[in-house]
Amino acid sequence: MKITVDSIISDHDPLIRTKSEPVSLPLSSEDRELLEAMLTYVRDSQDDEKAEAENLQPAVGIAAIQVGVPKNMIAIVVPDPNNEEENIEFALVNPKIISESVQNSYLEHGEGCLSVKEEHQGYSYRHARIKVRAYDLLRDESIVISASGFLAICLQHEIDHLSGILYYDRIHKNDPFLSDPEAEVYDKLP
Repeated sequence: MKITVDSIISDHDPLIRTKSEPVSLPLSSEDRELLEAMLTYVRDSQDDEKAEAENLQPAVGIAAIQVGVPKNMIAIVVPDPNNEEENIEFALVNPKIISESVQNSYLEHGEGCLSVKEEHQGYSYRHARIKVRAYDLLRDESIVISASGFLAICLQHEIDHLSGILYYDRIHKNDPFLSDPEAEVYDKLP
């Protein structure tokens, strides 16, 4: 299975708002193949040559619903803030946020999404720190991820997809740049 830009549904497709279903473990070969293809898409989309050659839009994460499959699976590849030569990667099944900080965070220049072509300006507030429980295909075990910073924002963005929520749903309708002086602000990707 190969995922390209053409595989990804847009926010104009009502399916993107579908609540995804839990996935049975151990993974079926079909679910494993899909999750591996999702991870490959995200990895390869960050390589400029591969992205151009294979029709990939740069991404740090993807949810199964974005390729039209309403199952609780996400893949994330983000830079490791402690080692700029490495990435942090997850291929998660049934991710669930089990704790979250009161403090918020957001990306100063806004979030983006493979399924959203139009620009939506404003702050999408997220929890600054979260813990997520999930089965991770890469580690072949159930794990708990303690995340902060950009990784926490990415995890929440992808987990929102599993409930049919898009990042711009979190932008304040009347004041898109509503200030939260206590929030952690990230001005760009790490």
